[in-house]
Amino acid sequence: MTPLRYYFLTLLFIYNLAYSQNTPALTEHQVKNVATLSKIWGFLKYYHPNVANGNYNWDEQFLLVLPKIKDAKTKDECSAVFTDWITSLGIVKPCKSCEKETAKKYLNKNFDLSWTQDSNLFTPQLSQKLKYIEENRFTGKHKYITVNSVGAVAIINEPYYNNYDYPDADKRLMSLAKYWNTVEYFYPYKYLTDTKWNDVLTAMIPKFWNAKNASDYMLAVLQTTIKLDDSHAQTGFETYFTGDTYIPARIKIINNTAIVDKLYNDSLAKIDDIKIGDILLKVDDKTIAEIISEKMQYISASNISGKLRSLQYYLAYSRTGTPKITFSRNGNVTEKTIKNYPANLVFKTTSAPKWELLQENIGYANMAQLEDKDVDKLMKEMTATKAIIIDLRTYPNFLPYMLSNYLNADEKAFCNIVVPDVSYPGKFIWKDLKTTGKSNKNYYKGKVVLLVNELTQSRAEFAAMMLQTANNAVTIGSQTAGADGDVTKFYFLGDYKSMISGIGIYYPDGSPTQRTGVKVDVETHPTVKGIQEGKDEVLEKALDYLK
Repeated sequence: MTPLRYYFLTLLFIYNLAYSQNTPALTEHQVKNVATLSKIWGFLKYYHPNVANGNYNWDEQFLLVLPKIKDAKTKDECSAVFTDWITSLGIVKPCKSCEKETAKKYLNKNFDLSWTQDSNLFTPQLSQKLKYIEENRFTGKHKYITVNSVGAVAIINEPYYNNYDYPDADKRLMSLAKYWNTVEYFYPYKYLTDTKWNDVLTAMIPKFWNAKNASDYMLAVLQTTIKLDDSHAQTGFETYFTGDTYIPARIKIINNTAIVDKLYNDSLAKIDDIKIGDILLKVDDKTIAEIISEKMQYISASNISGKLRSLQYYLAYSRTGTPKITFSRNGNVTEKTIKNYPANLVFKTTSAPKWELLQENIGYANMAQLEDKDVDKLMKEMTATKAIIIDLRTYPNFLPYMLSNYLNADEKAFCNIVVPDVSYPGKFIWKDLKTTGKSNKNYYKGKVVLLVNELTQSRAEFAAMMLQTANNAVTIGSQTAGADGDVTKFYFLGDYKSMISGIGIYYPDGSPTQRTGVKVDVETHPTVKGIQEGKDEVLEKALDYLK
């Protein structure tokens, strides 16, 4: 264990011991009341004109109403608290422009304000008030939200809380309410989650309330983000639970077998005698299956491919800093102790050709190394090749619009985008089809093969969609990460950063890439045998296809 890591864990232990809170558990009825308050508080924050324009300290309002609503015993009592609260916020004037908003082309799969009319929760008077606010909502310059250059929501003007690693119970509930409502109104893929977002709120309220220390609170935050099933939904402190030091090698899970398929740092790997093809069997006497079961609960990802991809960083982690591993090499099982290292020592930048000519007049372009300024020279050298393989098993340095111009004979639509409508929170507007390519009689005439896998995420997936429009294009590989679109960043109380996919990306036919990944024409996967033989089987599959 590194000295800094040891120091951090010791401080956190002392902090947790000293500041552990014991709060009475919420009853089921109180949980329901808090969930309702959280939803109304978020609704008013984004819809009520006198709140959305910043006339009130809205965090303070949550904390003022919370004890009243916790103590309310009946529907009438709850409704009276909410009705008095809304009345105190002032008059809502009729909105002359709101009817025009309904004429937009919307993706409505996320939108649901039917709860405001739930007769089991609210009196008719309260439901009427909420409906009136929806129909006469705020449409001006918002205090708490704006949009960035690509149309994703940017969260602004949220109060900053210093020294809040472990907020008190009421503020922990407010922290959850902030996060839940940001997702509720501005996460385009909310309808794709495995767990309904309403159910997440109810399930997480007791966990936030009952968190006895900073570690419990951090875990509750992490468990909430994981429910989004979004590889973009990260908190930044996952490594507190999974480990933040690493062995100098990548471990890939293939059919429940953990095998070293890449060395991040040759020198460090040589010190511990780690080689490509080594099969990991145990770490500190835990089997790989046990480690997977333990670590998976801390990993946020859009699909199982993404979870297993992230898991590879943590398989050989030990809090001692020197895990005891049992591994197999060439059929011989050995046990030894190796070292964990800080990220800055492990993950070295590697150099590789930006492009090269492979066998039988086939070109290869490495999108991890290629830059936008190289495209003209690349395509000039590839003009006479019979095919070009574009490797997207990485995060590219640029969006390949210029490259796409070379590969297409005409302009083509490659994606549909939806962006949040900040004038009608919860709704998402379909933008015009996004196009790539241009009229080009001298376009590249050879075949185009795209290589993808679980490392193909976000910009790489968007790039794949763009390049799939190329004449004679085929995509070879396996399921991609399924996290497409620009991100929206925001914070839980405690300065715990988080983010979500902020815009929705779809194929022109309306099929999503979120969670499913981009379309793959020829599916192929690495094998244990292939890795041990030093093969890149996905690349070999592409070469076989071109033959």
